Amino acid sequence: MTKELNSVQPKSDEVIVVNRREQILEAAVIVFAEHGYFRATTAQVAEKVGISQPYIFKIFKNKEELFVATLERAFERITRSFKGVNAPADQIVWEAIRVYERLMETHPNEIILQVQALGIRDEAIRQVIRQGMRDITELVKQIFVTAGMEHPEVEVSTFMANGMLCNISMTLGMPELKPKHLDRG
Repeated sequence: MTKELNSVQPKSDEVIVVNRREQILEAAVIVFAEHGYFRATTAQVAEKVGISQPYIFKIFKNKEELFVATLERAFERITRSFKGVNAPADQIVWEAIRVYERLMETHPNEIILQVQALGIRDEAIRQVIRQGMRDITELVKQIFVTAGMEHPEVEVSTFMANGMLCNISMTLGMPELKPKHLDRG
């Protein structure tokens, strides 16, 4: 029995690498959000984590791979959050807005990364943005259809467009850009 348990549990080195990977990703999100992709360095990320820069390259091949991993993580968080959205058709948009606004409050740097990534012409980064947007759009459509919403395609398009405007509004520090009809009151 003990032998079986040990074979299932990860080795302590594997746990350390996973934890260190998470620490690096957390630090990278902050560094990229503060400095932008082109000005941020892996040395800044390493300093924030308290490790040597070469250690980052044990886990991530280069800065691009690190940035891609931060973007994928941000999109995964959005997807996980939206999977919990459930409400009747007349409330589903407001529930989705509430969930997304909460994400913007709790993980603003991940939103900033997504906005930054839109202007980066690196193909690996563009692929992550395209796939993330497709995944979120499809998930929101499924949620709206499941709720019984009329014209879900139109509502999804409007929701996604308003979400992008909210992202830009937050990133620029210009709350006046936020669509007024999204404020419920």
